[in-house]
Amino acid sequence: MKEMFNWVLLFVAVALFSLMMLRLLNRYLHEKLELSSSERYERLKRFIPPKKLLSMRIFGALLTAVAMFVGQLGCGVEKLQIAFPVSFGFAVAAYFLIYRWYYAKLMARNLAFESKVLELTMGLANGLKSGLALGQALDAVAKRIAEPMREELQMVLSETRLGVDFPEAFSRLYRRMPCEDLHLLVTTIIQTTKSGGSLTEVLDEMVITIRGRNEFQERLKNMTAAGKFEALAISCAPLAAFAILYFMDPMLMKPLVTTGIGWCAVAAAATLVGIGYAVLKKMITIEV
Repeated sequence: MKEMFNWVLLFVAVALFSLMMLRLLNRYLHEKLELSSSERYERLKRFIPPKKLLSMRIFGALLTAVAMFVGQLGCGVEKLQIAFPVSFGFAVAAYFLIYRWYYAKLMARNLAFESKVLELTMGLANGLKSGLALGQALDAVAKRIAEPMREELQMVLSETRLGVDFPEAFSRLYRRMPCEDLHLLVTTIIQTTKSGGSLTEVLDEMVITIRGRNEFQERLKNMTAAGKFEALAISCAPLAAFAILYFMDPMLMKPLVTTGIGWCAVAAAATLVGIGYAVLKKMITIEV
């Protein structure tokens, strides 16, 4: 009973000390973020304020560390020189995974935007053919196109209503949402507007070009889909094997999570699996 009480006191003391240090660290990082205005946080501002993201990463790491520490005590880990490093490692992983989750949302939005560039080009070409001006054609497309393209086009229209010319507004759109198809479209609009050529004919050619690029990208994606799935399956196989063996024979696998040598083996396996996944992903990624 006395030993359990000592464990509780130690845990409370460590938790309070960690909260105090994390509060000071959070305040320091907030001040540093205000002075440096980190670009990688600015890109995620659409989903979450930079300060809130930073606080979420810090407190997420703290909660993960506490959960892992308590979980290890529950699993029978009695040595603090094992429990603390493992908890710290999972806390660091949680700190970076929170950022990666929001970054994945940003990439998904960018892909959804890129998939609508062809529809935007076709809508502008059809609007100009029907006698609309560029601004009117853009407004008509913005009313019926899906998100996130609609939001970005509304921003372009708002800028033009405030006095920004269309070439500059489209250039800002490309800086916000960089992609190859949009770069072709923006360059076409800027050059044609300056030279005074027929924008309708040029947009028709752009539709053919972008459609061909999209078809090629889809074929390429289908060819590499199997390789990506195999890379993910191979990387997840050790974790699945550990879970199956743990439920079949807990006494056999328990030393992996209760001893220092076991956690070193887990760390080595995770590192090798991560390296292998990175190599496989690099091999099946084709840049064109």
